[in-house]
Amino acid sequence: MKNTPQTPLHFKCGAVMNNRYMLAPMTNTQSHEDGTLSNEEFHWLTMRAKGGFGLTMTCASHVQANGKGFPGQLGIFSEAQIEGHKKLASTIKDHDSLAVVQLHHAGMRSPQELIGEQPVCPSEIKKHNARALSLKEVYALRDDFILAAERAQRCGYDGVEVHGAHGYILTQFLSSEINKRADAYGGSLENRTRLLVEIVDGIRKTCGPKFLLGVRLSPERFGMELQEVKIIAQQLIDHHDIDFLDISLWDVFKQPEGQSTQSKSLLQHVAELNFKHVKWTVAGKINNGKDVHNVLNAGVDFVSIGRSAILHHDFPKQVMSNPDFEPIATPVSEAYLHKEGLSPDFVTYMKRWDGFVKD
Repeated sequence: MKNTPQTPLHFKCGAVMNNRYMLAPMTNTQSHEDGTLSNEEFHWLTMRAKGGFGLTMTCASHVQANGKGFPGQLGIFSEAQIEGHKKLASTIKDHDSLAVVQLHHAGMRSPQELIGEQPVCPSEIKKHNARALSLKEVYALRDDFILAAERAQRCGYDGVEVHGAHGYILTQFLSSEINKRADAYGGSLENRTRLLVEIVDGIRKTCGPKFLLGVRLSPERFGMELQEVKIIAQQLIDHHDIDFLDISLWDVFKQPEGQSTQSKSLLQHVAELNFKHVKWTVAGKINNGKDVHNVLNAGVDFVSIGRSAILHHDFPKQVMSNPDFEPIATPVSEAYLHKEGLSPDFVTYMKRWDGFVKD
């Protein structure tokens, strides 16, 4: 059956997404510094659920206090954060959207001034002033990812996504450039993948077969090799009980960076995987109605929308009523972004995107 934007999507765990639009997990810097949910972040996310996203994913939410990656980051490492998450999950679901938390640890990308201590990494990285995790700390990191998923389930979320992309700590373990460990978590690809699969297996065992479980990977940059990421992805599909893969491409229409892999697009490389019963989504410059249809027609199960979800809280509804929908041209005014549910802190963050906010 052809993937159309309004077609419901049934995941292996039993969860049903009422259309093919996911709100991409986006840094927004607008919760409290202790990781508790702010009214501003609650408003931003629930406005997207109301706007028609079939799956609403939180920003990257850190599973340990020392894994914080940016100011105002929503956390899920403490019982003190549960009250906000319960409210958020419940309201997202009230709008007929699946509620999902992205589980995250920034590793060497945690700013020291933000966490008040030296950042951690699989191996010592002097460039980032990062120290190597002990084996005991690797076990604790694994257990805290699993505990965060269990906490999310208690809060009423439909599921979680494990953030293994964008150079954060699980990518750091996966990367042969960064991970120089000599124990069971370093060296061969099997060893470098061990932490990720132990987390995935632990979440499934703890949260049960009906909990939505996804993994985000990025096939390039941050020390990742496309062919290795394809092997990791296929291993997750074949041997670990996940419901979806979220592949972050930065640009879904681009060619791979490696010369030896440029005979086909990055999207075509990913599409070669045998997904079996696992669903997949991609993110990266899916900006308008035509892009949505082109990606779904390429065999992708659902689209992850970032930039256009910032510009239009109801982007899914707009495209479903007009397949040729084009978002408002950028730069846009601060007042426009406030109207679309962004707090002053989030608008300030968006000024980092060249040409997005009017001077």
